Amino acid sequence: MSQLSAQILLDANRTISEISPLLFGGFVEHMGRCVYEGIYEPKSAHADEEGLRTDVLDALRAQQYTTIRYPGGNFLSGYNWLDGVGPKDQRPRRRELAWQSLETNQFGTNEFMGFCKKIDAAPMLGVNMGTGTIQAACDLVDYCNTPGGTYWSDLRASHGYRDPHNVKYWCVGNEMDGPWQMGHLEAHEYGAKAREAAKLMRWMDPSIQTILCGSSNDQMPTYPAWDRVALEEAWEHMDYLSMHYYAGNRDNDTASFLASAVQFEHFVDTLEGTLRYVKAKQRSKHDVYLSWDEWQVWYKGDPLAGNWTEAPHLAEEMYNLEDALVVGQWLNVFLRKSHVLKIACMAQIVNIISWLHTRGDDLLKHPSFDVFALVSNHARGQALDALVKAPHVETKKYGDVPVLDVSATYDAASGDGAVFIVNRSQTDSVLTDLVWQDGRDVKLGEGRQLAGADPKALNTWEQPDLLRAQPIAAPKVVDSKATIQLPPLSFTMLTTHSA
Repeated sequence: MSQLSAQILLDANRTISEISPLLFGGFVEHMGRCVYEGIYEPKSAHADEEGLRTDVLDALRAQQYTTIRYPGGNFLSGYNWLDGVGPKDQRPRRRELAWQSLETNQFGTNEFMGFCKKIDAAPMLGVNMGTGTIQAACDLVDYCNTPGGTYWSDLRASHGYRDPHNVKYWCVGNEMDGPWQMGHLEAHEYGAKAREAAKLMRWMDPSIQTILCGSSNDQMPTYPAWDRVALEEAWEHMDYLSMHYYAGNRDNDTASFLASAVQFEHFVDTLEGTLRYVKAKQRSKHDVYLSWDEWQVWYKGDPLAGNWTEAPHLAEEMYNLEDALVVGQWLNVFLRKSHVLKIACMAQIVNIISWLHTRGDDLLKHPSFDVFALVSNHARGQALDALVKAPHVETKKYGDVPVLDVSATYDAASGDGAVFIVNRSQTDSVLTDLVWQDGRDVKLGEGRQLAGADPKALNTWEQPDLLRAQPIAAPKVVDSKATIQLPPLSFTMLTTHSA
């Protein structure tokens, strides 16, 4: 193992944007075992009085999710929300077409609201723009948010929920650009339907914020024209444009995979440009931001069809070290692009493409779990524009990229901050100087690090703690500079405090 040298230059006056807390969201879909045997399992030894698994709740609280998107996903485009409310013994069992599963509807809108309260996360609900109507979307807002005195709010009260849920964030459909979507629409058709749905929803509750479906990924043949056309139809009625992306290492090209941040940033930059274009074309004073409400590593090929069974095992990926380092870069990109990116939801929070798995009454945490928790717990205040001077590593897909991927934060109110660093190199440690250019008297506090020699190493049921973020000694700051050795294949978090 050889050693490289680098510098990270920080200045509390050189900021990007206020960090939206909603960047640390999650996603729950009625797919596989995310809901049933995931967050909701009344027969589990861990079940609370509502049937929620307390071990899963504790793990989710540790990650400090700030919002949860629900109920889909592809599931959303065939979902009638009325199936999931009211007495459980009267709820219909249905074939769920998106994932070819059997949906019992024992967990629905009100159960989801109770779940969100228990983990202190804001609910983000989706309305069906596939088989659903704009009236059904408006009715769901009425059911959730009207205090009382209407048919739908009184129905909610009769179901045992007198107080309104006050759902602020609403996804107007899901991936409607995809031919795989139930009720798929062309861009102008979807944009017009979403506009009219959002118009009714906002008339019902003017305080809500709405999210327009963007392209399902940057490889769609209609990208980014879909985003432009849909935005042109619905601009004034939307607050966010949704973006989805799943990363993978199908070519087993670890060097390129560990440079995925290049692709993530390009995706954001393209859509930010689209937002600017449409705003200018519309001569609008209204702003629309980005909501990256599905993101995760997903490529190992688990089945996606449930053969009409309840809670089938679908897409239950086992995540390794290189996957965790890509997650670290993704979160760094969120902070670096925080001026335009305001919401992000990791897909999904348990079992399905998740770094948290249940098996019977046991729970397994993959290394990505620690990476997310470290960022979500410590990224506060402003994102800093960190200047990184580092050697480059060569990749097939992206050319030469810096060996370090970095983000940093600073909260002026508390004087606290954090630095998040991924060392992409598979072989080289990097002796790194952290330099504060603003003259503040800074000291380093907590240090945590996830590192390993094998990018394919992972936690298993037999070795559940093989890869966990470990405490490290934070270096001392002398004359506004601290030096730290960053091992190869590592994610490092350091907290900073005003001395």
